[in-house]
Amino acid sequence: MHSAQAAITDGQGNVSIENILVDDPAGDEVLVDIKASGICHTDYDSMSWGSPLILGHEGAGIVKAIGPDVTQFAIGDKVILNWAIPCHSCYQCEAGNQSICEKNSPVTGKNPLHGHARLESSRYQDSGIARSFNLGTMANLSLVREPAVIALSEDMPFSSACILGCGVMTGVGSVTNAAKLTPGSSAVVIGAGGVGLNVIQGARIAGASQIIAIDLSEKRLETAKQFGATHTVLASREDKGLLKAAEQVKALTNQRGADYAFECTAVPQLGAAPLAMVRNAGTAVQVSGIEQEITMDMELFEWDKLYINPLYGKCCPDRDFPKLLDHYAAGELLLEELVTQTYKLEELPTAFDDLLAGKNAKGVILF
Repeated sequence: MHSAQAAITDGQGNVSIENILVDDPAGDEVLVDIKASGICHTDYDSMSWGSPLILGHEGAGIVKAIGPDVTQFAIGDKVILNWAIPCHSCYQCEAGNQSICEKNSPVTGKNPLHGHARLESSRYQDSGIARSFNLGTMANLSLVREPAVIALSEDMPFSSACILGCGVMTGVGSVTNAAKLTPGSSAVVIGAGGVGLNVIQGARIAGASQIIAIDLSEKRLETAKQFGATHTVLASREDKGLLKAAEQVKALTNQRGADYAFECTAVPQLGAAPLAMVRNAGTAVQVSGIEQEITMDMELFEWDKLYINPLYGKCCPDRDFPKLLDHYAAGELLLEELVTQTYKLEELPTAFDDLLAGKNAKGVILF
């Protein structure tokens, strides 16, 4: 077994840095020396899921050991970790919906601890401990199955590579895979935080002619321009449902509304806001994962509007990660610019405070 340090939550809102033991890999398992782990709102939320677990689901590092059945990786390989592992044989995988695999997804079954990882392979206080999304990247060692590992073929910092495994994939994929934005279209992005910035650059990469960013922060709106926003709208907290902001959007789009609108705030009260931004027969996309019960004025659907709620940008790992790496190599996908602050593992409480205060586009833990 290998000793490691990990950020462990008790499931009741508390976190501490503790020593753990990690097994040698068996079967198709890969032991990864984690070099960087992204920090997102899901990590903060997972501290209140009711069960102890190792935090973190965005990671990148170097292969330290492999099981006897591993065929695609060798010790020393640079890799990215991906939490959405398809089985390739269930109904959803065969339908092309790999991100909601019926067998392996830790999300669609409403159990983020379920799936493909051996519980006993990581031990804390003589008991097996679960890993967030079966990864637990806020530890300097993570034991995962080979299908969770993506080859890092491009020369990029680990701090940039780690965020591909959730925030970047969710943002870009929501544009290209879920909305299927067509070149020359107009798009509205509500919320210019980490995910919103990736939606913005996804829209730019997809060829949108007009990208309107909406946020409460002038600083964030300035950052949005760097990632591809062509117009910005400064929102107000008093603007219920962003209906006044929607009027500004219409003024920018021939009084018609945008072709696509993406909600990236995770604020339940804004769940219907993208419908107010799109034209008749336009597409509204709920990107941020709102799961609370909300009320919605059905007139916002008039007429022929489509509202979709994709998971993880409808990621198909074998298809999408090589595309993201190609976009990075071509200078189209900005990653270093997203990482505005790095932290040590023991600084995680400060990192969460900065996350909640909206100080960073993206924070990353470096090991």
